[in-house]
Amino acid sequence: MAGFARETMALAILLFAILACSAELQRFESPAKPDGSLSILVVGDWGRKGRFNQSQVATQMGRIGEELDIDFVVSTGDNFYEDGLTGVDDKAFEESFTDIYTSKSLQKQWYSVLGNHDYRGDVLAQLSPVLRNIDSRWLCLRNFILNAEIVDFFFVDTTPLVESYWTNPQDHHYDWREVAPRENYIPNLLKDLDAALKESTAPWKIVVGHHTMRSVSDHGDTPELLALLLPVLKDNGVDLYVNGHDHCLEHISSKDSPIQYLTSGGGSKAWRGVFTPNSDKLQFFHDGQGFMSLQLTAAAANIVFYDVFGQELYQWSVTKNLHAAE
Repeated sequence: MAGFARETMALAILLFAILACSAELQRFESPAKPDGSLSILVVGDWGRKGRFNQSQVATQMGRIGEELDIDFVVSTGDNFYEDGLTGVDDKAFEESFTDIYTSKSLQKQWYSVLGNHDYRGDVLAQLSPVLRNIDSRWLCLRNFILNAEIVDFFFVDTTPLVESYWTNPQDHHYDWREVAPRENYIPNLLKDLDAALKESTAPWKIVVGHHTMRSVSDHGDTPELLALLLPVLKDNGVDLYVNGHDHCLEHISSKDSPIQYLTSGGGSKAWRGVFTPNSDKLQFFHDGQGFMSLQLTAAAANIVFYDVFGQELYQWSVTKNLHAAE
């Protein structure tokens, strides 16, 4: 633990001391609807070739997606189990994605981040434009920004932040190409993210990553994210942090900031049977499969969690000027 504290302090110091310029985050555009609203679905931890109720969740996503007339889908990572893709020709891409999410409403752009299981395979394959030639819906990059007029989404690759994947990978191999060395990658990432957040003038700022910031389920809180990423989010008025990693659905409210932590990691295998409260306020927890919807206007956000049967489990809304749940 002492070693982690020393390295975290060193990274924090390096973040502010680094002089080298780093590349800006790549930006994409997705217009809001003519009435200024936006509707999306969020799902994570799904890629199991239809098994563990992945297909059932996908069917209900299609139904809800049609009802809400969604604009796009966000994936919170762990896109292909157990060990990512073997290459751009890995049939798991089609067997876990193209052949599963077949509903008409889901034939929209998918914006995805990488999860730790994705790093156990060929990461560059998931990032490759070759996959977009196979299925044009697919867009997965390490770190990028999606501007949707009333909201800016900041997609963050959180796996490199977790120290144990580097120092204690156990029997797993992690593909650190274009990432290593960690001590350079993390400060550059945080510097770019901080600059992009400061430049954003959108009414809403939402950060999407794979790993939990706060969670009461199996993986719990991620110390590296709390130490390194959370201060950047707080300093820049981020509204929501959306993640997967824990195979459940949950909403936790920060007690010392307006940030809401939303876990949507129920895309397939779930039911971990773990519940460990933390110091923030737990609003909702479902230890099971499902997905999340997010509807936005410039002044209000509405979040709904659905189970594997498409039943509404929980709804929460907030107005931009009040930052208060209804």
